[in-house]
Amino acid sequence: MARPLTGEPLALDLVNTWWIDQGRAVDFFDEPRGVRRWLAEHGLPDGAGDAGGTAVAPDAVREPLTAARDALRAALAGDEQPLDAILAHGARRPLLRNGTAASEVVVDDPAWLPAWCAAADLVRLYAERPDRIRACADSACVLWFYDVSKNGRRRWCSMEGCGNRAKAARFQDRHRTG
Repeated sequence: MARPLTGEPLALDLVNTWWIDQGRAVDFFDEPRGVRRWLAEHGLPDGAGDAGGTAVAPDAVREPLTAARDALRAALAGDEQPLDAILAHGARRPLLRNGTAASEVVVDDPAWLPAWCAAADLVRLYAERPDRIRACADSACVLWFYDVSKNGRRRWCSMEGCGNRAKAARFQDRHRTG
């Protein structure tokens, strides 16, 4: 099944791997190869091994990703503690390489690397423009987006979906005979 909103920053894209479709909860990670596809979309290790060559079972990556997704949703709702627990699995180590500043992510278990990267990405978004992190204005929608519109007034996860439904509902309300 195609996900309804893609192309968001890493953290919000992970949050959006769970959505509601016609009143039914859908988890992209329940699809065969869903975890691997999501990891590949973001250039993250797909379970075949990390940069150090340590093999990670694909199923081992799913549990940390699901925990990170839940922690991201909690943080977006105002509860930061679960996100801090995900971030505790790793750190960014500053390095100097040929006179150039660099960094690397160090995690306590290679299976936690993608989850840690997504959690760290939400912190980055909050550091840059927290006012641009938004939930879709449709109360039945559970998707989140990073508003990159020029005027910063985006309300819907997509105009093709939630935005058009809202416009159609307003039109029907205006033209309803009673």
